[in-house]
Amino acid sequence: MAEEKRQFPTEIIDLPSKGHFYPSDNPLSSGQVEIKYMTAKEEDILTSSSLIQKGVVLDKLLEALVVSEGVNLDDILIGDKNAIMVASRVLAYGKEYTFEFQDPNSGEKREETVDLTKLKDKEIDFSKVEKGKNEFEFELPNTKRKITFKLLTQRDEKQIDNELKAMKKFTKESGIDPEITTRLKSSIVAVDGDRERATINNFVDNEFLSVDSFAYRIYLTSLTPDINLSHYVELDDGDVQEVAVPVTATFFWPSTV
Repeated sequence: MAEEKRQFPTEIIDLPSKGHFYPSDNPLSSGQVEIKYMTAKEEDILTSSSLIQKGVVLDKLLEALVVSEGVNLDDILIGDKNAIMVASRVLAYGKEYTFEFQDPNSGEKREETVDLTKLKDKEIDFSKVEKGKNEFEFELPNTKRKITFKLLTQRDEKQIDNELKAMKKFTKESGIDPEITTRLKSSIVAVDGDRERATINNFVDNEFLSVDSFAYRIYLTSLTPDINLSHYVELDDGDVQEVAVPVTATFFWPSTV
């Protein structure tokens, strides 16, 4: 299968994590992946109504494009995945991407074009973390309890999506979206050294003060490698608005299609 893929041109992509958070025996620890150029076969993936409905179209596309030997894509950090998606889009349809956003002043939808090659990696202080380790500690500023946590991978994202889908019925009835607590439970691996899942769940649901939760999420974000998808647009009144470049299935279709 690898030989079949390699008859197409490929490129080496640098990962925002620089491979720092993967164990040394994981191919992703090199900080690079090899991807192939998209073909009409991959466009079939993007237009598959079944894959779109299941919400797995981008995962399937990634599986088709990454040709590095021995890479398990479930291990990949979400920020590294985003970088591969952006690089794949540039190789497939060029650097310019036009997307819609809502003008916060008028409420009207506007179009903006961004040069994807100008998107830079987030700045991470890698000296703060041990190479080859995806586990960190943070002391909560208010309660002084110690949280052990990890950066989320594609495997974790799949689990989170499944849990949120399973809770969809209860979410509809209550009107409460449990995404924040579900993500917190997934990223936290221990509370005060206790790795029991029941302890972690109870802590998040009943003991995690908002002031501590907010501080933890800021710290988590500061350690999370990613490509910076923020783009600044000038509004009609001269104000500058920060918008996020959306990476969805439509991201891979040029505006002329």
